[in-house]
Amino acid sequence: MTSPDPEPASLPIQPSDLSSVADLGGLLAAALAPRTARLDADPRHEAAIRLFNGFAEGCPRLVVDLYGATLVLHNHADPAPNGEAAVAEALAFYREALPWLTAAVVKARHAEGQEERHGRLLLGDRPAPWVREDGVRYALDILGGHDCGLYLDTRGLRAWARSNLRGRTVLNCFAYTGSLGVAALAGGAERVLQLDRSRAALNVAKTSYTLGGLTIQRDAFLSGDFWDLTARLRRAGTTFDCVIIDPPFFAGGARSQVDLADGGLALINKVRPLVADGGHLVAVNNAVYVSGAAYTAVLEQVCADGYLRLERRIDVDADFTGYPETRVVADITDPAPFNHSTKIAVLAVRRKDALAPAESPLPGSVEEGAAAEGDGGQGR
Repeated sequence: MTSPDPEPASLPIQPSDLSSVADLGGLLAAALAPRTARLDADPRHEAAIRLFNGFAEGCPRLVVDLYGATLVLHNHADPAPNGEAAVAEALAFYREALPWLTAAVVKARHAEGQEERHGRLLLGDRPAPWVREDGVRYALDILGGHDCGLYLDTRGLRAWARSNLRGRTVLNCFAYTGSLGVAALAGGAERVLQLDRSRAALNVAKTSYTLGGLTIQRDAFLSGDFWDLTARLRRAGTTFDCVIIDPPFFAGGARSQVDLADGGLALINKVRPLVADGGHLVAVNNAVYVSGAAYTAVLEQVCADGYLRLERRIDVDADFTGYPETRVVADITDPAPFNHSTKIAVLAVRRKDALAPAESPLPGSVEEGAAAEGDGGQGR
């Protein structure tokens, strides 16, 4: 996706609502403790982990991620100077707790200048250029935008793609830096078409291909408007075994807009004709104000004719959501039956034009609360 609905980056939460800077060290220490096992499992410091989700773990002005040996401090305070003391304290805390850090970056979401929003180095000469996840290397662009080039809340979806798309053809819409497509190819997918408005983001995807020894085919990357490009594919009669839509919360296109709050059904119906019979449609909705019940209602509506079926939901990992013992703030909206506002649904697809006259469409949907099998408990 080109630009997500951030973990909730633009919510009207003031820095004083939940914690003072005086509490922050204790919150960071409490959050680090259950993540220690993940850190210990990565002695070469190549993984990507969310170290602190301030929106759930008690300080909504601050989110902290780790990409390899690079610490990324997201300052969500509005105005940005209100979060500078928290950033300084967090940097000191992690430099002591993780003495092997080689770089640190601060991104101020509400800063006036683009450089401050995209990131400023606080430590080291350059941030990590890539990370490794389950043996696959993904290129980063930590200073290239609001985000870092790899969304940590789709870790479980990347695991699903590696495990389930061998020999399949895949369309990755709103590909951003292409990590879902890279995961599919690493798992043996036959072909992946990466689609995104940003050429710069797709160039990062190509770097991931190079890191993984994957062949870069020029026609495997399409830059342009989602609505136009998918319409072109439909007119050509092109279908894929799996279509993934992981759009930003809201984005304007050349002809129309993406709006996850009100337009989720339209997005699914737009790509539905591009899925081959027996294939999968993966639909991600990361809108924090869209509850799990509301999104489930959209999925039930699109599945009502029996040709689509909710096969599974993929949970988001606890390092991203916060752990039961570290979460001190309720979600803005209830994500259940999903476990986070990043709601990942895998739909099984049958095509009416492929069924024999006496053949029935798909049976009933996934049991309430079921998560992905074989994803190692991972998620975004």
